[in-house]
Amino acid sequence: MTGMLPPVTGYLDRLSRRPGERITAYVSLRDPGACRARLVRVVSADPNPAGPGLDLRPVPFDHGFEGVHQPVRLGSSGVVRGTPALAAAQARSWAVLVQVLAELPAATVLAAEGGADGIVLRAGAAGVEAEISLGGAVTRLRTERPLRPMVWYRLWLAHDPATGRAVLGQQALGIADGATASATTPVADVAPVSAITFAARDAAEPGDHFTGKLEDPLVAAGFVESWPDPLTVPLPAETLAARWDFSDDIMGDGIADRGPGGLRGRVLNAPTRGVVGAAWSGRETCWRHAPAEYGAIHFHADDLDDCGWAPSFTFDVPAELRSGAYAFHLTCAEGEDWLPFYVLPARNGPHAAVAVLASTFTYQAYANHARGNADAAYKERVAAWGAYPHNPDDVPGFSHSTYNRHPDGSGISLSSRLRPILTMRPGFLTFNDAKGSGLRHYPADSHLLAWLEARGIAFDIITDEDLDDEGKGALSPYRVVLTGSHPEYHTERMLDALMAYRDHGGRLCYLGGNGFYWRIARDPARPHLIEIRRAEGGIRAWAAEAGEYYHQVDGALGGLWRRNRRPPQALVGLGFSAQGLFEGTYYRRLPASEDPRYAWIFDGVPEVIGDYGLSGGGAAGFELDRADPRLGTPPGTVILARSAVPPASFVTVPEELLSHIATVTGESPEALKRAEIIYFEAPGGGAVFAVGSITFCGSLWDGAAFDGPVSRMLENVVRRFSAAP
Repeated sequence: MTGMLPPVTGYLDRLSRRPGERITAYVSLRDPGACRARLVRVVSADPNPAGPGLDLRPVPFDHGFEGVHQPVRLGSSGVVRGTPALAAAQARSWAVLVQVLAELPAATVLAAEGGADGIVLRAGAAGVEAEISLGGAVTRLRTERPLRPMVWYRLWLAHDPATGRAVLGQQALGIADGATASATTPVADVAPVSAITFAARDAAEPGDHFTGKLEDPLVAAGFVESWPDPLTVPLPAETLAARWDFSDDIMGDGIADRGPGGLRGRVLNAPTRGVVGAAWSGRETCWRHAPAEYGAIHFHADDLDDCGWAPSFTFDVPAELRSGAYAFHLTCAEGEDWLPFYVLPARNGPHAAVAVLASTFTYQAYANHARGNADAAYKERVAAWGAYPHNPDDVPGFSHSTYNRHPDGSGISLSSRLRPILTMRPGFLTFNDAKGSGLRHYPADSHLLAWLEARGIAFDIITDEDLDDEGKGALSPYRVVLTGSHPEYHTERMLDALMAYRDHGGRLCYLGGNGFYWRIARDPARPHLIEIRRAEGGIRAWAAEAGEYYHQVDGALGGLWRRNRRPPQALVGLGFSAQGLFEGTYYRRLPASEDPRYAWIFDGVPEVIGDYGLSGGGAAGFELDRADPRLGTPPGTVILARSAVPPASFVTVPEELLSHIATVTGESPEALKRAEIIYFEAPGGGAVFAVGSITFCGSLWDGAAFDGPVSRMLENVVRRFSAAP
């Protein structure tokens, strides 16, 4: 692991619990020693001295324990435990299909161990190398012919223990590019194989992790001199001792063996499956329709499924603990950390009239996002404000976010919450914001929580994961549900629940921007993992490869909900339209806001709304949403206010552009750079109030208090929505 580890850190078994339920904490210290955990209620996670400041209120809980260092083992692999049917003196050939995407150093693609004997086959940009360990001696071979990025190769290692002859080879698919190397080993019987690993070596503690695609590993009882066709085995079928099929169990972690011994295995640390293999024809783009063409697994040296640490302490949520945002405050001799979580109300209540839907799937998608902006000026502000000191730029050892890339440039599509998430901490700064605090996600959403506290509005909290687990039942006790600043990532079950809530009398306040945007998948067997495939369209940190748009977790088409015929406009009336730097402008009321049917929203609110704020200096900023009837904005939706001309950094989102001058709507690209505040009533007595801006909640603070036009407008809405019918 590289980078400086925090002196103490950890994670929880789940990000939310109800009274009577147990939370388990997993903690690691850089240097073993005494550690203490105290509980705080997180009212404000903004360290900006010009704002409400960090407001972390102690709650009775004080637990001391002896902290230990618990390592993180990054890197995915496959492990098979068993013995292929090979006689001790029998010639054998090990083989695998390999594709590298970038010029990376060699790492293990296949290894077999049996006591002191075994083989290791390694590949990288510079070529292929192998080791044969036999009777205490190690023989090494190297082809010294580079592997071309994006080209599939068959790699093989043939060895005859009876003669000592060995051949290492590589043969490209579709082009004339091959090489072999030969050597002589001692003549001796080979010990039976006890374990085989793919994309790493050492089944007990995998290491030397490979980053790239592997497919069709096999071992045959025969000696291969050359391999003319990489997709065809140049030995009789009856010689196959094992042949592993990665197209089996794509949604799970199993590895099937089509050979006579049935030596099944499993993958570790969640590599990417459902990816195109060497035989992909392009005629099918969904792995469910042509699994044989998706026989590859994309392994990565930085994959991480679950840190797997030993538990450090537990906490039983007391019956009297009110719903809200909390954190365990960890302290040791060298420093401190916080482990945030949410307490929901008891299942049978009592419930507040207002619920805040915490965007935990969005926090998880951005978990440990390394932006490359933790420069000297950023760190100077962190120190001056007493902000959270650890940044993923400097601490890569807990893996990164779905906005980052693996070492070979492929996008990170899976994210786990069973690891320390540095970006989900009170006081974490995302940007060195010249006009505000520079918060996003978890700490930014505390602006809304602190505002509710300051205005005396009772509220409960539920999370994305609770909504996905429980469906509409998680929302039904509430008269009004508020989102945070950026509810971007959702499952189908979540959208169904929100739509049902809205259409059966629920009132929904969408208080962010670029929401309900990406479709994610979640594995019921591994609920701590979410998956995103960044398919066609949208503002994307990376683009999924052709043929790799379908999730491995559920087999559904990934990408934008808009491409899945569930655009955000159909739920909340607004959808993503423009993006810029982390800066903002204000809204100006439109004539419709004077209509007596909507004037109650603007009681005490002037024409200009939000020309200030803790997020980019304005209520309409960073990412903006607008109404569009063609994408589902309901009939009867009224546009009450619209953002002023945006800063020069703003651009129209690509899904709205047909060319550099033509848009889907026919408006100019410039005209689409706007945020709108809307209101509409839904069937069954429900209603939606939406503001279409990520920075809106930052303007609940007016520079001195949670007061001012933005605060008054939202309070008007929340109190009306939460009142008894």
